[in-house]
Amino acid sequence: MTAAPAEPEPAPSGDAAARLDRILADLAVSYESPQPGAFLVRLEGQHKLVTLTWLIADTHSLHVEAFFCRQPDENHAEFYKFLLERGSRMFGIHFALDPVGDVHLVGRLPLATISPDEIDRLLGCVLSYSDENFDQALMIGFADSIRREHAWRVKRGESLASLRAFTRLTDQDAGQHAS
Repeated sequence: MTAAPAEPEPAPSGDAAARLDRILADLAVSYESPQPGAFLVRLEGQHKLVTLTWLIADTHSLHVEAFFCRQPDENHAEFYKFLLERGSRMFGIHFALDPVGDVHLVGRLPLATISPDEIDRLLGCVLSYSDENFDQALMIGFADSIRREHAWRVKRGESLASLRAFTRLTDQDAGQHAS
């Protein structure tokens, strides 16, 4: 389970937290509330299989945070440029780095956004941005790791199913080795 984001503001607004709890139940999303006003929502995608998303109703705002990926192993400038370019088209949340350099989707919105339509839209944005950008971000920032994983699986006869999105990287290697 993911740890809660950094210290939330003082006591959550009970009314906002209660509204958020009802909305999440009505949306039929998978979630838990490990502490008052804090909800951990499980969003299932196709590329990034699960995005765990915190919704925290603080005293004055709704905080949203979801882990996207760890800091890149390589191509740092290209990796961050890719994320920053996406950021200009995003609604309600943006890419941010934590103190160790891991990438998260974060946002802080007014408590008035706690309505069924807005929470549905916000969770949809988190899922879309996470899922749609995941494979490309990994290809930029983790290409060597993906290639090593592919070679390891081929050597041992393991399934390559979870690496299908990266065939462009692994096919390049196969073509280079065939020459």
